[in-house]
Amino acid sequence: MTASDPVVHIVDDDEDLRQSLIFLLESVGIQALSYPDASSFLAEFDPDESAVVIVDIRMPGVSGFELQERLLQLGYPAPVIFCSAHGDIPMSVRAMSQGAVDFLEKPYQPQKMLEIVQKQLLEAKRRFADHTCRREVLRRLDALTQREREVLRLVIVGLPSQLIARRLGTSVKTVDVHRARIKAKTEADTLGALVRDILLHRITV
Repeated sequence: MTASDPVVHIVDDDEDLRQSLIFLLESVGIQALSYPDASSFLAEFDPDESAVVIVDIRMPGVSGFELQERLLQLGYPAPVIFCSAHGDIPMSVRAMSQGAVDFLEKPYQPQKMLEIVQKQLLEAKRRFADHTCRREVLRRLDALTQREREVLRLVIVGLPSQLIARRLGTSVKTVDVHRARIKAKTEADTLGALVRDILLHRITV
């Protein structure tokens, strides 16, 4: 493991399960941290650190489903794996429909758990890299004025300067000035590259 490798967060009120799962993961070099409840996890986790979350459903206080909803609200991109002794089909459907990547019943098969976690560690790297890039694009777009955003929206749909000028009731020269300012303020190599990043990360301008 290196400092840039994702960590596995285990959120479960069963201490024996937490310890056994930490031992399993660390036996193959995977860094794992554990929490006895969702509130402890929410108070301690680093939202910028690449991670996978393994969570129980029924816990004192905040349930696993409520934790999943909280993470979605925060925009936290970590893959979530549910592991529960009380699982059924409606529960698994609910978990997966809200973005969970897997749903395991306790007692889990150690090899299957390892295979799922190792797969999701790779997915976590991809998700957090995408999340970081998206936040950077949003930061750069924050520098734009409302008028520059209007111009950029029309650039995104493919309109040339002449049609943008006509649409906005201004001159082509003014539109070109706006285009140049957009490029400079967003630190983009080209407007095409900026548009590509906006579309890639599904950003609304």
